[in-house]
Amino acid sequence: MRRRRTPVRPDVPLVGAVADPTAPDPAGDAAGRPRRRRRSGARRAVAALVMVLALALVVGAGVVGWNFVSPLLDREPAPEDYAGPGSGEVQVQVEQGDTGQDIGEALVEAGVVRTVGAFTAAAAADPDSAGIQPGTYALREEMSAASALDLLLSPASRVNLEVQLIEGLRAVDALAQIEADTGIAVDELRAAATDPSVPLPAEAQGNLEGYLFPATYTFEPDVTAVEVVSTMVTRAEQGLVEGGVPPERWHRTMTVASLVEAEASREEDRPKVARVIENRVAAGMPLQFDTTVDYATGKRGVTTTDEDRATDSPYNTYVYPGLPPGPINSPGDSAIAAASNPADGPWMYFVAVNPTTGETRFAVTFDEHQENVRLFQQWLRENGSD
Repeated sequence: MRRRRTPVRPDVPLVGAVADPTAPDPAGDAAGRPRRRRRSGARRAVAALVMVLALALVVGAGVVGWNFVSPLLDREPAPEDYAGPGSGEVQVQVEQGDTGQDIGEALVEAGVVRTVGAFTAAAAADPDSAGIQPGTYALREEMSAASALDLLLSPASRVNLEVQLIEGLRAVDALAQIEADTGIAVDELRAAATDPSVPLPAEAQGNLEGYLFPATYTFEPDVTAVEVVSTMVTRAEQGLVEGGVPPERWHRTMTVASLVEAEASREEDRPKVARVIENRVAAGMPLQFDTTVDYATGKRGVTTTDEDRATDSPYNTYVYPGLPPGPINSPGDSAIAAASNPADGPWMYFVAVNPTTGETRFAVTFDEHQENVRLFQQWLRENGSD
């Protein structure tokens, strides 16, 4: 059987005193019967407590927390709000560490919602408000607070700049791509390389070649050139750290990695190409890579001409022995890993006998290498490139 709970009378203390249930009611009649009491309008007004709403919103690390105290008795009048989904487009940024008040004020300032209270009330009524993330959002003007909240919770409303760089891009091409995707001028990006916050090795001498790591990046619309460049350089050096390369060898390793990226398209060949590079450098032999000649001349192709190979440039490895002064492209993780940990072997030569498939042959002696070169020349004849 359910027990009926006796309501608490407002004139009885809740803490510190216990009433004697056998004592007569001082408000009763002479017989001890309780006297009926009528509430005046004033007492009813006092009994209606003002709604207390405590809102705490913290944005950061992908976590948003909402704490609310619900109305105790009666609700205050609903805050003024727009109706409908709104119109036009306006961008609003939610910063890490913003409070609910901050977000509401930003929305009001941008003309999105009518009042801060309308936004906080809508958020209080929606437990999914915990999904708000820091970022820039595309919203509309004069929309209802509930509609604005829906867009703040939708990943499709996030406004981001996406930059995608592929492996092997030269800096000139990577910078042009970044400019196209972000609107930041190439000259501004180049200048950012000298900023102290950009962790370029001193040997790079402010040259971004090799350090604009190939990956897909997402930036906020107000990202700066320094932030873009620093992010990419830091990511490039991540592979060096993971490969156990000491900082004093970062630039050399990135130079070797760029050669590996240019010369070997198949994953299994890359550590062997890195070994050939190290073996030839140790023996004092010129590398004689057409890819470095192409870099020196600004060309791109499968082969080079006698005139190309005579170009006077420190990047021309037919003319100058040893490594070029720096990278010739942006290597990816596998090329960096190969340069950091070359395969063991005596190979001194290699040639891609089928540039279409990437098949590469390795040789220890020059005679063996010549046999492989003939296979490459046959491919050229069969593919009209002779």
